[in-house]
Amino acid sequence: MGLLSNRVQRDSLKPGDHIYSWRAAYIYAHHGIYLGDDKVIHFTRRGQEVGTGTVLDVILVSSAQARSHQPCPTCIPPEEGHGVVSSCLNCFLAGGILYRFEYSVTPALFLAKARGGTCTLAVSDPDDVVVHRANYLLENGFGCYNVFKNNCEDFAIYCKTGLLVLDQTTLGQSGQAVSIIGGPLAAVLSTPLRLVTTNLYGMAATAVAVYCASRYAADIGMRRDVVKMSAEDLTMRLAAGLLQVVEPQISVTPARGSPQLLTQ
Repeated sequence: MGLLSNRVQRDSLKPGDHIYSWRAAYIYAHHGIYLGDDKVIHFTRRGQEVGTGTVLDVILVSSAQARSHQPCPTCIPPEEGHGVVSSCLNCFLAGGILYRFEYSVTPALFLAKARGGTCTLAVSDPDDVVVHRANYLLENGFGCYNVFKNNCEDFAIYCKTGLLVLDQTTLGQSGQAVSIIGGPLAAVLSTPLRLVTTNLYGMAATAVAVYCASRYAADIGMRRDVVKMSAEDLTMRLAAGLLQVVEPQISVTPARGSPQLLTQ
């Protein structure tokens, strides 16, 4: 691993590693926790890797790699309505390349990796704690999947850190979601600066600076709206309805079905 790539070999993996593999021509990455013995626990939307409840699903699914319809003999079939699943490493990768998510990176390295969803400033908990969280959530669930608020990367980061974002007005801890939102946001925020400079390169540099600042501030290792919560406490709150992510209804207009993180 290094500045340009987090690519790793299978024999370098250890239980508790946060791994991912890019999908659909690098449109998004699927994340999970490696348990050892070629087993991975990961979070899906009713067995699907992506899901927004909107027409965005059509774009993502249609651009995804075709897969075999024959069930894998070593993978555990997902339960109905239960998004946390266990798969073999081959099924998790789906023919893609194996990468390892990095923790405790320096601010310089974090900003140098322009694409979100590859590293974080946050510190990982011990590997045995990570494996326990993943196994516990496999049995008890991780709430409703949402591509922006509660996705596979959020699941893996929680397993690694025990940190949850509890502010319903902001994004989850996913670096991919921040990148998706951060690019257009940077362009919008830098637009008023046209009054200051009309230089194209100056505008581009400003947009990049705004994008990097938004990624840095939104990283789970920098946010102040996070709490440390055990997997047992998390699932108890989810079961009691004290903490939930509400899935949007399937609609052509995502704005009306935007997800909300609710606490009581």
